[in-house]
Amino acid sequence: MTHTPRSATYDLARVLLVDDDPTSRLTLQTVLEAGGYNVDAAASAAEAVGKLDTGEYELVLSDLQMECPDSGLKVIAHARMMDYKPATALVTTYQNHKAAPTRRQSSLLIKPEDIPGLLSKVADLISERATRRLERELRLAHV
Repeated sequence: MTHTPRSATYDLARVLLVDDDPTSRLTLQTVLEAGGYNVDAAASAAEAVGKLDTGEYELVLSDLQMECPDSGLKVIAHARMMDYKPATALVTTYQNHKAAPTRRQSSLLIKPEDIPGLLSKVADLISERATRRLERELRLAHV
């Protein structure tokens, strides 16, 4: 009888990956899963919103431009309204990302060509989210 270690099935950080390009989505999903993350993928902003409303994620990675130019921003805005407060970041393959919104520092633009850098940023975002969540819980416990 084989026994799967408990940590292998329960402790993977959940990531929601949103990208309308099937090649990019599958590539990023494969890279993230190989990096040890449990990845749900969505092909549109509407699909992503549905997944956000029914699941809980440590991180939401969304392509900036999908069915319309601000679809990615809508996904990120919806994710930030969730009670569980996932970390958020925009993924872009566009070379000219100066036009991309930078109103909030937590909206990172991640270029997927740099695989080690991508995995490092993902780990940092999930770690920062865990720290913020713990600090919030400690504050609430002392109120």
